[in-house]
Amino acid sequence: MRKFLFLCAILSLAFGSASAVTPPEPNTLVRTWQGIPGLERTAKGRVFISWFSGGTREPEPENTVLLCYSDDGGNTYTAPMVMGAPQDGSRCFDPVPWIDPRGRLWYFFNRGNKTSGQHGVYARICDQPDAPTPVFGPEFRVGFDCAYSFRMNKPIILSTGEWILPVTFINEPVFDWVAGKTPDQQQQLQGVGISRDEGKSWELRGAVASPPWALEGMVTELKDGGLWMLIRTGSGFLWQSHSADKGLTWSKGEPTKIKNPGSRFFIRRLASGNLLLVNHYKYTHGRDHLTAQVSTDDGKSWNNGLLLDERQFISYPDGVQDRDGLIWITYDRDRRGSGDILMAKFTEKDAVEGNDVSGKTLLKQVIDRLREPTQ
Repeated sequence: MRKFLFLCAILSLAFGSASAVTPPEPNTLVRTWQGIPGLERTAKGRVFISWFSGGTREPEPENTVLLCYSDDGGNTYTAPMVMGAPQDGSRCFDPVPWIDPRGRLWYFFNRGNKTSGQHGVYARICDQPDAPTPVFGPEFRVGFDCAYSFRMNKPIILSTGEWILPVTFINEPVFDWVAGKTPDQQQQLQGVGISRDEGKSWELRGAVASPPWALEGMVTELKDGGLWMLIRTGSGFLWQSHSADKGLTWSKGEPTKIKNPGSRFFIRRLASGNLLLVNHYKYTHGRDHLTAQVSTDDGKSWNNGLLLDERQFISYPDGVQDRDGLIWITYDRDRRGSGDILMAKFTEKDAVEGNDVSGKTLLKQVIDRLREPTQ
Protein backbone atom coordinates (compact mmCIF):
# COMPACT_ATOMS: atom_id res chain seq x y z
CA MET A 1 0.00 0.00 0.00
CA ARG A 2 2.70 2.47 0.99
CA LYS A 3 4.38 2.43 -2.40
CA PHE A 4 1.16 3.75 -3.96
CA LEU A 5 0.80 6.65 -1.55
CA PHE A 6 2.00 10.05 -2.56
CA LEU A 7 1.41 13.59 -1.46
CA CYS A 8 0.53 16.00 -4.23
CA ALA A 9 1.82 19.54 -3.93
CA ILE A 10 -0.46 21.90 -2.03
CA LEU A 11 -1.80 24.57 -4.34
CA SER A 12 -3.09 27.90 -3.10
CA LEU A 13 -6.26 28.82 -4.97
CA ALA A 14 -6.78 32.34 -6.18
CA PHE A 15 -10.53 32.72 -6.43
CA GLY A 16 -10.25 35.87 -8.53
CA SER A 17 -12.91 38.44 -9.25
CA ALA A 18 -16.55 37.47 -9.56
CA SER A 19 -18.37 37.24 -12.87
CA ALA A 20 -22.06 36.69 -13.52
CA VAL A 21 -23.21 33.38 -14.94
CA THR A 22 -24.42 34.04 -18.49
CA PRO A 23 -26.90 31.76 -20.28
CA PRO A 24 -25.66 30.40 -23.62
CA GLU A 25 -26.70 32.21 -26.75
CA PRO A 26 -29.46 30.46 -28.75
CA ASN A 27 -28.22 27.56 -30.87
CA THR A 28 -24.65 27.78 -29.60
CA LEU A 29 -24.90 24.58 -27.57
CA VAL A 30 -26.17 21.53 -29.41
CA ARG A 31 -27.96 19.28 -26.92
CA THR A 32 -28.68 15.90 -28.50
CA TRP A 33 -28.02 14.03 -25.25
CA GLN A 34 -27.70 14.98 -21.57
CA GLY A 35 -27.30 13.48 -18.11
CA ILE A 36 -25.18 13.04 -14.97
CA PRO A 37 -27.04 15.49 -12.67
CA GLY A 38 -26.22 16.90 -9.24
CA LEU A 39 -28.40 18.70 -6.67
CA GLU A 40 -27.97 21.18 -3.83
CA ARG A 41 -30.42 23.25 -1.77
CA THR A 42 -29.71 26.44 0.14
CA ALA A 43 -30.94 27.12 3.67
CA LYS A 44 -33.46 29.59 2.21
CA GLY A 45 -34.84 26.98 -0.18
CA ARG A 46 -33.27 27.68 -3.58
CA VAL A 47 -32.65 24.39 -5.41
CA PHE A 48 -29.70 24.09 -7.81
CA ILE A 49 -29.45 21.30 -10.41
CA SER A 50 -26.35 20.61 -12.50
CA TRP A 51 -25.71 18.26 -15.42
CA PHE A 52 -23.76 18.18 -18.68
CA SER A 53 -24.44 17.95 -22.39
CA GLY A 54 -22.93 19.11 -25.71
CA GLY A 55 -21.87 17.06 -28.69
CA THR A 56 -23.62 13.83 -29.56
CA ARG A 57 -22.55 11.75 -26.56
CA GLU A 58 -20.12 11.51 -23.66
CA PRO A 59 -17.21 11.65 -23.87
CA GLU A 60 -16.77 14.18 -26.69
CA PRO A 61 -14.74 17.40 -27.01
CA GLU A 62 -17.95 19.47 -27.01
CA ASN A 63 -19.08 18.34 -23.53
CA THR A 64 -20.24 21.36 -21.51
CA VAL A 65 -21.42 21.66 -17.89
CA LEU A 66 -24.72 23.37 -17.03
CA LEU A 67 -26.66 24.73 -14.06
CA CYS A 68 -30.25 25.80 -13.38
CA TYR A 69 -32.14 26.69 -10.21
CA SER A 70 -35.63 26.89 -8.73
CA ASP A 71 -37.13 29.38 -6.29
CA ASP A 72 -40.54 27.71 -5.96
CA GLY A 73 -39.69 24.46 -4.23
CA GLY A 74 -38.57 22.67 -7.37
CA ASN A 75 -41.76 23.19 -9.37
CA THR A 76 -40.16 25.30 -12.11
CA TYR A 77 -36.54 25.99 -13.07
CA THR A 78 -34.54 28.61 -14.91
CA ALA A 79 -33.11 27.83 -18.34
CA PRO A 80 -29.81 25.91 -18.10
CA MET A 81 -26.72 28.14 -17.92
CA VAL A 82 -23.22 27.25 -19.14
CA MET A 83 -20.82 27.00 -16.19
CA GLY A 84 -17.80 25.52 -17.98
CA ALA A 85 -17.20 25.19 -21.71
CA PRO A 86 -14.60 23.33 -23.79
CA GLN A 87 -11.33 25.16 -24.37
CA ASP A 88 -7.93 24.27 -25.85
CA GLY A 89 -9.08 20.73 -26.61
CA SER A 90 -10.49 19.99 -23.15
CA ARG A 91 -14.01 18.86 -22.41
CA CYS A 92 -16.03 19.62 -19.24
CA PHE A 93 -17.96 16.90 -17.43
CA ASP A 94 -19.35 15.45 -14.17
CA PRO A 95 -20.53 18.64 -12.43
CA VAL A 96 -21.97 18.75 -8.91
CA PRO A 97 -23.06 21.68 -6.69
CA TRP A 98 -22.15 21.72 -3.00
CA ILE A 99 -22.76 24.23 -0.18
CA ASP A 100 -19.88 24.50 2.28
CA PRO A 101 -20.19 25.31 6.02
CA ARG A 102 -19.86 29.05 5.27
CA GLY A 103 -22.88 28.94 2.96
CA ARG A 104 -20.86 29.32 -0.25
CA LEU A 105 -22.00 27.35 -3.28
CA TRP A 106 -19.21 25.39 -4.96
CA TYR A 107 -19.72 24.19 -8.52
CA PHE A 108 -17.28 21.30 -9.01
CA PHE A 109 -16.58 19.80 -12.44
CA ASN A 110 -13.81 18.04 -14.34
CA ARG A 111 -11.73 19.07 -17.36
CA GLY A 112 -10.05 16.43 -19.49
CA ASN A 113 -7.77 16.65 -22.53
CA LYS A 114 -6.78 13.41 -24.24
CA THR A 115 -4.28 15.15 -26.53
CA SER A 116 -2.20 16.64 -23.71
CA GLY A 117 -2.98 13.79 -21.31
CA GLN A 118 -3.91 16.28 -18.57
CA HIS A 119 -7.15 15.78 -16.62
CA GLY A 120 -8.04 17.81 -13.54
CA VAL A 121 -10.70 18.87 -11.03
CA TYR A 122 -12.04 22.44 -11.32
CA ALA A 123 -14.52 24.60 -9.43
CA ARG A 124 -16.30 27.94 -9.31
CA ILE A 125 -17.62 29.57 -6.12
CA CYS A 126 -20.71 31.70 -5.48
CA ASP A 127 -20.53 33.58 -2.16
CA GLN A 128 -24.26 34.44 -2.11
CA PRO A 129 -26.22 31.61 -3.76
CA ASP A 130 -29.58 33.12 -2.70
CA ALA A 131 -28.90 36.46 -4.39
CA PRO A 132 -31.45 37.54 -7.04
CA THR A 133 -28.82 36.74 -9.68
CA PRO A 134 -26.22 34.19 -8.50
CA VAL A 135 -22.70 35.46 -9.21
CA PHE A 136 -19.86 32.96 -9.52
CA GLY A 137 -16.14 33.60 -9.52
CA PRO A 138 -14.00 32.34 -12.41
CA GLU A 139 -13.10 28.68 -12.58
CA PHE A 140 -9.91 27.48 -10.91
CA ARG A 141 -8.15 24.16 -10.65
CA VAL A 142 -8.63 22.37 -7.34
CA GLY A 143 -5.20 21.45 -6.03
CA PHE A 144 -4.44 17.92 -7.15
CA ASP A 145 -1.03 18.22 -8.80
CA CYS A 146 -1.09 14.99 -10.76
CA ALA A 147 -1.57 14.33 -14.45
CA TYR A 148 -4.94 12.58 -14.23
CA SER A 149 -7.57 13.25 -11.59
CA PHE A 150 -11.32 13.59 -11.49
CA ARG A 151 -14.16 13.47 -9.00
CA MET A 152 -17.83 12.68 -9.27
CA ASN A 153 -19.35 13.33 -5.85
CA LYS A 154 -19.55 16.03 -3.20
CA PRO A 155 -17.11 16.54 -0.32
CA ILE A 156 -18.09 15.70 3.25
CA ILE A 157 -17.12 17.55 6.41
CA LEU A 158 -15.58 15.35 9.10
CA SER A 159 -16.39 15.74 12.79
CA THR A 160 -12.83 17.10 13.17
CA GLY A 161 -13.43 19.82 10.57
CA GLU A 162 -11.44 18.50 7.61
CA TRP A 163 -13.00 18.49 4.18
CA ILE A 164 -12.81 15.14 2.38
CA LEU A 165 -13.33 14.92 -1.38
CA PRO A 166 -13.26 11.48 -3.08
CA VAL A 167 -10.81 11.55 -6.02
CA THR A 168 -9.95 9.03 -8.73
CA PHE A 169 -6.41 9.53 -10.00
CA ILE A 170 -3.37 8.30 -11.94
CA ASN A 171 0.06 9.89 -11.58
CA GLU A 172 0.92 9.59 -15.28
CA PRO A 173 -0.68 11.31 -18.29
CA VAL A 174 -3.65 9.51 -19.86
CA PHE A 175 -3.93 10.10 -23.61
CA ASP A 176 -7.58 9.17 -23.79
CA TRP A 177 -10.86 10.51 -22.41
CA VAL A 178 -11.05 7.75 -19.78
CA ALA A 179 -8.80 5.07 -18.27
CA GLY A 180 -8.98 1.80 -16.39
CA LYS A 181 -11.79 0.09 -18.28
CA THR A 182 -9.78 -3.08 -18.95
CA PRO A 183 -6.85 -4.78 -17.17
CA ASP A 184 -4.38 -3.75 -19.90
CA GLN A 185 -5.14 -0.03 -19.47
CA GLN A 186 -3.67 2.31 -16.86
CA GLN A 187 -5.48 1.46 -13.65
CA GLN A 188 -7.15 4.21 -11.67
CA LEU A 189 -6.53 4.56 -7.94
CA GLN A 190 -9.18 5.65 -5.47
CA GLY A 191 -8.25 8.21 -2.86
CA VAL A 192 -9.36 11.45 -1.25
CA GLY A 193 -8.40 15.09 -1.29
CA ILE A 194 -8.08 16.52 2.22
CA SER A 195 -8.43 20.24 2.98
CA ARG A 196 -7.81 21.78 6.37
CA ASP A 197 -8.26 25.40 5.30
CA GLU A 198 -11.80 25.47 3.85
CA GLY A 199 -10.78 24.48 0.34
CA LYS A 200 -7.88 26.90 -0.21
CA SER A 201 -5.41 24.02 -0.46
CA TRP A 202 -5.63 20.24 -0.69
CA GLU A 203 -3.54 17.15 -0.08
CA LEU A 204 -4.22 14.11 -2.25
CA ARG A 205 -4.01 10.94 -0.16
CA GLY A 206 -4.89 7.30 -0.52
CA ALA A 207 -4.28 4.61 -3.10
CA VAL A 208 -6.98 1.97 -3.02
CA ALA A 209 -6.21 -0.63 -5.68
CA SER A 210 -9.47 -1.98 -7.09
CA PRO A 211 -10.66 -3.96 -10.12
CA PRO A 212 -10.83 -2.50 -13.65
CA TRP A 213 -13.40 0.22 -14.18
CA ALA A 214 -13.46 1.37 -10.57
CA LEU A 215 -14.33 5.03 -10.00
CA GLU A 216 -16.80 7.52 -8.48
CA GLY A 217 -16.19 6.69 -4.82
CA MET A 218 -18.12 8.17 -1.91
CA VAL A 219 -16.92 8.50 1.68
CA THR A 220 -18.92 8.25 4.90
CA GLU A 221 -17.68 8.99 8.42
CA LEU A 222 -18.83 6.11 10.62
CA LYS A 223 -20.01 6.52 14.19
CA ASP A 224 -16.73 5.09 15.51
CA GLY A 225 -14.80 7.86 13.72
CA GLY A 226 -13.46 5.70 10.91
CA LEU A 227 -14.03 6.45 7.24
CA TRP A 228 -15.79 4.09 4.86
CA MET A 229 -15.27 4.45 1.13
CA LEU A 230 -17.69 2.79 -1.28
CA ILE A 231 -16.51 2.48 -4.90
CA ARG A 232 -18.39 1.87 -8.12
CA THR A 233 -16.91 -1.05 -10.09
CA GLY A 234 -17.77 -3.18 -13.09
CA SER A 235 -17.75 -6.36 -10.98
CA GLY A 236 -21.49 -6.36 -10.18
CA PHE A 237 -20.83 -5.20 -6.60
CA LEU A 238 -19.71 -2.01 -4.88
CA TRP A 239 -16.22 -2.29 -3.41
CA GLN A 240 -15.07 -0.79 -0.11
CA SER A 241 -12.06 0.45 1.80
CA HIS A 242 -11.62 1.80 5.34
CA SER A 243 -9.42 4.47 6.88
CA ALA A 244 -8.61 4.76 10.58
CA ASP A 245 -6.56 7.98 10.23
CA LYS A 246 -9.02 10.43 8.65
CA GLY A 247 -8.20 9.49 5.07
CA LEU A 248 -4.41 9.52 5.16
CA THR A 249 -4.18 5.76 4.47
CA TRP A 250 -6.73 3.19 3.34
CA SER A 251 -7.21 -0.56 3.63
CA LYS A 252 -6.98 -2.87 0.62
CA GLY A 253 -10.07 -2.66 -1.57
CA GLU A 254 -12.52 -5.55 -1.34
CA PRO A 255 -16.03 -6.30 -2.60
CA THR A 256 -19.10 -5.64 -0.48
CA LYS A 257 -22.36 -7.56 -0.70
CA ILE A 258 -24.11 -4.52 -2.20
CA LYS A 259 -25.07 -5.34 -5.79
CA ASN A 260 -24.69 -2.59 -8.37
CA PRO A 261 -24.86 -2.66 -12.19
CA GLY A 262 -21.72 -0.58 -12.63
CA SER A 263 -23.33 2.81 -12.08
CA ARG A 264 -23.10 5.80 -9.75
CA PHE A 265 -24.78 5.45 -6.35
CA PHE A 266 -25.44 7.95 -3.56
CA ILE A 267 -24.87 7.59 0.20
CA ARG A 268 -25.48 10.19 2.91
CA ARG A 269 -25.66 10.47 6.69
CA LEU A 270 -29.17 11.64 7.58
CA ALA A 271 -30.09 14.02 10.40
CA SER A 272 -31.36 11.04 12.39
CA GLY A 273 -27.91 9.44 12.34
CA ASN A 274 -29.02 6.68 9.99
CA LEU A 275 -27.51 6.20 6.53
CA LEU A 276 -29.33 6.64 3.22
CA LEU A 277 -28.23 4.67 0.14
CA VAL A 278 -29.74 5.34 -3.30
CA ASN A 279 -28.81 2.44 -5.56
CA HIS A 280 -30.23 0.06 -8.17
CA TYR A 281 -31.60 -2.37 -5.59
CA LYS A 282 -32.85 -5.65 -7.08
CA TYR A 283 -32.20 -4.42 -10.60
CA THR A 284 -33.29 -6.70 -13.45
CA HIS A 285 -31.80 -5.19 -16.61
CA GLY A 286 -28.95 -3.06 -15.35
CA ARG A 287 -29.79 0.54 -14.58
CA ASP A 288 -33.35 0.16 -13.36
CA HIS A 289 -35.15 0.00 -9.98
CA LEU A 290 -33.55 3.05 -8.40
CA THR A 291 -34.32 2.66 -4.70
CA ALA A 292 -33.72 4.67 -1.51
CA GLN A 293 -32.68 2.37 1.36
CA VAL A 294 -31.97 3.11 5.03
CA SER A 295 -29.44 1.53 7.39
CA THR A 296 -29.72 1.85 11.16
CA ASP A 297 -26.45 -0.01 11.85
CA ASP A 298 -23.87 2.09 9.96
CA GLY A 299 -24.16 0.20 6.68
CA LYS A 300 -24.02 -3.35 7.96
CA SER A 301 -27.56 -3.99 6.69
CA TRP A 302 -30.16 -2.13 4.62
CA ASN A 303 -33.95 -2.23 4.45
CA ASN A 304 -35.91 -2.83 1.23
CA GLY A 305 -36.42 0.88 0.86
CA LEU A 306 -38.61 3.15 -1.25
CA LEU A 307 -38.69 2.48 -5.00
CA LEU A 308 -38.05 5.82 -6.73
CA ASP A 309 -38.14 4.71 -10.37
CA GLU A 310 -38.54 1.19 -11.76
CA ARG A 311 -37.87 2.07 -15.41
CA GLN A 312 -34.83 1.19 -17.52
CA PHE A 313 -32.00 3.61 -18.42
CA ILE A 314 -32.14 5.53 -15.12
CA SER A 315 -28.92 6.39 -13.31
CA TYR A 316 -26.65 8.75 -11.41
CA PRO A 317 -28.48 9.81 -8.24
CA ASP A 318 -27.30 12.77 -6.15
CA GLY A 319 -29.06 14.73 -3.46
CA VAL A 320 -29.41 16.40 -0.08
CA GLN A 321 -31.62 16.39 3.02
CA ASP A 322 -33.03 19.80 3.92
CA ARG A 323 -33.50 21.27 7.40
CA ASP A 324 -37.10 20.05 7.54
CA GLY A 325 -36.03 16.46 6.89
CA LEU A 326 -37.17 16.27 3.27
CA ILE A 327 -34.79 14.33 1.04
CA TRP A 328 -34.21 15.65 -2.51
CA ILE A 329 -32.74 13.29 -5.13
CA THR A 330 -31.96 14.01 -8.78
CA TYR A 331 -31.08 11.44 -11.46
CA ASP A 332 -31.20 11.02 -15.23
CA ARG A 333 -33.01 8.78 -17.72
CA ASP A 334 -32.51 7.81 -21.36
CA ARG A 335 -29.60 10.18 -21.99
CA ARG A 336 -29.61 9.92 -25.81
CA GLY A 337 -33.39 9.63 -26.07
CA SER A 338 -35.76 11.77 -24.02
CA GLY A 339 -32.79 13.05 -21.99
CA ASP A 340 -34.76 13.43 -18.77
CA ILE A 341 -33.25 15.18 -15.76
CA LEU A 342 -35.53 14.02 -12.94
CA MET A 343 -36.17 14.62 -9.25
CA ALA A 344 -37.71 12.72 -6.35
CA LYS A 345 -38.67 14.04 -2.90
CA PHE A 346 -39.49 11.96 0.18
CA THR A 347 -38.77 11.63 3.91
CA GLU A 348 -36.69 9.12 5.81
CA LYS A 349 -39.89 7.57 7.17
CA ASP A 350 -41.10 7.01 3.58
CA ALA A 351 -37.85 5.17 2.82
CA VAL A 352 -38.16 3.12 6.01
CA GLU A 353 -41.79 2.13 5.36
CA GLY A 354 -41.38 1.74 1.60
CA ASN A 355 -44.30 4.00 0.65
CA ASP A 356 -45.62 7.54 0.99
CA VAL A 357 -46.54 7.64 4.67
CA SER A 358 -45.58 11.32 5.01
CA GLY A 359 -47.82 12.59 2.24
CA LYS A 360 -44.80 14.51 0.91
CA THR A 361 -43.46 12.00 -1.59
CA LEU A 362 -43.02 13.22 -5.17
CA LEU A 363 -41.55 10.85 -7.76
CA LYS A 364 -40.41 11.11 -11.40
CA GLN A 365 -40.68 14.90 -11.63
CA VAL A 366 -39.12 16.13 -14.89
CA ILE A 367 -36.75 19.08 -14.46
CA ASP A 368 -35.43 19.23 -18.03
CA ARG A 369 -36.09 17.14 -21.14
CA LEU A 370 -34.67 17.04 -24.66
CA ARG A 371 -37.68 15.47 -26.36
CA GLU A 372 -40.80 13.47 -25.58
CA PRO A 373 -40.00 9.81 -24.78
CA THR A 374 -40.86 7.18 -27.36
CA GLN A 375 -41.23 4.35 -24.86
